[in-house]
Amino acid sequence: MLALQPKHIIISRTDSIGDVILTLPLAGLIKQQFPNCSISFIGQPYTQAVIERCQQVDHFISKADFITSHTTTKADAIIHVFPDAAIAKAAKGKDITLRIGTTNRWFHWLYCNRLVRLSRRHSPLHEAQLNAKLLQPLFLETNYSLEQLADAATLRTETSSAFSLDHSKYHLILHPTSKGSAREWGNENFENLVRLLPKENFTLYLCGLESDRTKLAPLLEKCDGEHFIDCIGKFNLSTYIDFIQAADGLIANSTGPLHIAALSNKDAFGIYPPIKPMHPGRWSPIGKYSQVFVLDKSCESCRHSQEACACMLAIQPMAVAEAIKQARQRKLNKL
Repeated sequence: MLALQPKHIIISRTDSIGDVILTLPLAGLIKQQFPNCSISFIGQPYTQAVIERCQQVDHFISKADFITSHTTTKADAIIHVFPDAAIAKAAKGKDITLRIGTTNRWFHWLYCNRLVRLSRRHSPLHEAQLNAKLLQPLFLETNYSLEQLADAATLRTETSSAFSLDHSKYHLILHPTSKGSAREWGNENFENLVRLLPKENFTLYLCGLESDRTKLAPLLEKCDGEHFIDCIGKFNLSTYIDFIQAADGLIANSTGPLHIAALSNKDAFGIYPPIKPMHPGRWSPIGKYSQVFVLDKSCESCRHSQEACACMLAIQPMAVAEAIKQARQRKLNKL
């Protein structure tokens, strides 16, 4: 049985940045219920910077260290948010009282001692709400609004950040690529958006990995001379978080940086396809100032295509530009 006041709970999610961001609220919800409980988070090294920024997480544990370490892990519970057979097996071999997983992974039946019936594929719930269902063995309440979940996690701002931007301008990050994890809005739409945002009011930053440079080269060439700064490959994840938190907003497809901006209470503009389960109903960024753009229609013709979604490409830059201008006006009203 779980202690009435658990001292240490582990959350395990070892996939991508966006998935991790939408799992961080679990740490906050646990802290609300058990304020003195220490929270550890098992992740991959490439998401470590995000996990360590979360104010509600006390310790980062790499997947490799958790699996290979032969020392006993003193924890009251582990929550397997992302199913991983190796982690589940290792957890059973450690001194962990409660091991929580879903019923739809065979290895959870072997290595977990508390199973939650949870089907993500056809659920109408948001990913962050689905994650919260795994708290069922710890809490009586597992139904949360997206607003409650966004409030449950906080990304720390580093006081040592070297970024100091001119407050007279609205600083917008453009992150057009997604490493193949999401459908993309395309260079042409981003180019048209740049033209619609007057340079006297906006400074724009093109961001992405250095490996994205070839793909983004046409956009760089066509926007040369605009209010457009090339930041491709300039940041590691930690400094990119700093830069996102220094800027005013970010526009992207369904990617990790979009979720970072949203949870940092920045203006997060997401471009999404209407295809389930890729649609914003499942993967929208959670945050006070997040906004998504998606066509209100059924889009089945693009489901099995790896090319760009036609319905996503049809989202008009003018509509996005108007939303960004309104966000700038809100900023001015606060000054």
